[in-house]
Amino acid sequence: MKLGKLLTKRSLLVVSLLLGLMAHSTAAEDKSYKTDAVELLRELVSYRTAKGHGQVPVMAKLLEQKFINAGFPESDVHLIPKEPDLASLIVRYKGDGTGGRPILLMAHMDVVDALPSDWEDDPFTMIEKEGRFYGRGVSDNKAGIATLTNTFIRLKKEGFVPTRDLVIVFSGDEETDMTTIQQMTTEYIHLTDAEFALNADAGGGALDENDKPVSFNFQAAEKSYMTFEFTARNPGGHSSAPRKDNAIYDLMAALENLENHRFPVKSTEITRNYFRDVANSRTGKVAQAMKRFSENPNDVEAADILSEHPHLVGMVRTTCIATMLKAGHAENALPQTATATVNCRVFPGVSVEQMHAKLSDVVGNNAIEIKVLGNPKASPDSPVLPAVYETIKSAIHSYYPGIPVVGSMAAYATDGIHTRVAGIPTYGVSGVFYDIGGGFEHGLNERIRKDSYLIFQDYWYEVLNRFAGK
Repeated sequence: MKLGKLLTKRSLLVVSLLLGLMAHSTAAEDKSYKTDAVELLRELVSYRTAKGHGQVPVMAKLLEQKFINAGFPESDVHLIPKEPDLASLIVRYKGDGTGGRPILLMAHMDVVDALPSDWEDDPFTMIEKEGRFYGRGVSDNKAGIATLTNTFIRLKKEGFVPTRDLVIVFSGDEETDMTTIQQMTTEYIHLTDAEFALNADAGGGALDENDKPVSFNFQAAEKSYMTFEFTARNPGGHSSAPRKDNAIYDLMAALENLENHRFPVKSTEITRNYFRDVANSRTGKVAQAMKRFSENPNDVEAADILSEHPHLVGMVRTTCIATMLKAGHAENALPQTATATVNCRVFPGVSVEQMHAKLSDVVGNNAIEIKVLGNPKASPDSPVLPAVYETIKSAIHSYYPGIPVVGSMAAYATDGIHTRVAGIPTYGVSGVFYDIGGGFEHGLNERIRKDSYLIFQDYWYEVLNRFAGK
């Protein structure tokens, strides 16, 4: 009896020690992958992957090697060069085929450029202060690149075999012409065709002024990105002999007409449901306007209240704004040309041709040439697939219990436009939670919360396990 008790105590001691070692090992492993995620983000920020700097292919090559070093076969890692200084990367994590068609996982390698002289610190050196990481791209969208890369490598180390193929697509010019995502969804559709796509560059959560999570956006639609060039022309002449007509003044009049024009109020089922769900979790004048608009999208007063807020106006109407100007050729000459770049964010369902015609009406001067820039596409909504929505909701609630997970339409545009055009339902499910005011994407001192970025690693790990694990 005493021997049995002794053995039992010894057995318990051994089990206790083993459990302690396992817990220590797990803790060390957890710390390791989170440290790796921070260091990878730091490394990626150092590449100035803005247009014209030639760094996108260099960073793509770095990522390609990281996947190969982690054990992904070279035949499943595709670096696709695109002249003059672009590239994209496709990485396939092969599954056993029991779980259905592949899932795309999206992020973009390029950034909007940043001038070091404008920033408090070097924008291409990631720094940490006050619980946040600062640097160009930390939020848009190198956090997505680093997290998807880190998660694939982590799963590979664990010997994870997904039930379906998981396919990363890293584009190289999302911030400009979006030619690489178009290439991947046309010429390389045999590598990227999928049941649906999860976009790490859209969606995400909001925090209130007390850092309390208030909602999570499940992005199922986004506005189309269309850019137009307005040009006024004139024979010009000597500046000492002014003409009644002037290219600069003509262009100014056209832009003033645009400034004073308010595009009609629009809504979709997604936007109405979004305002309804968000209003239920908030208070105040704006929340009341959201509720009224969700119940009656013809409520002009409610729409006007929402339109007063820059982060909401794009949810109730198409917007167009002048972003660049160029005019004249000499200080002592009348201008022969004056040109403005006008960027529009257009509600789903409106074609490029319809938008062009509308701008001509708004300008009201047939002498102003209006030219479409690039190759914009009108993007459809994605149907909210219940299985996808519920899986994301469940994963979010693992870290932020009970918060509303609301379907939304983004007022901005991402590569998701082109995956939707290719027939792949696409959902923005970033997982990052932002302070009030956002992450200052495209602006000065871009930032991301450190705590949110670290949870981001666990969230994507859980998402991939839920969608493709046994």
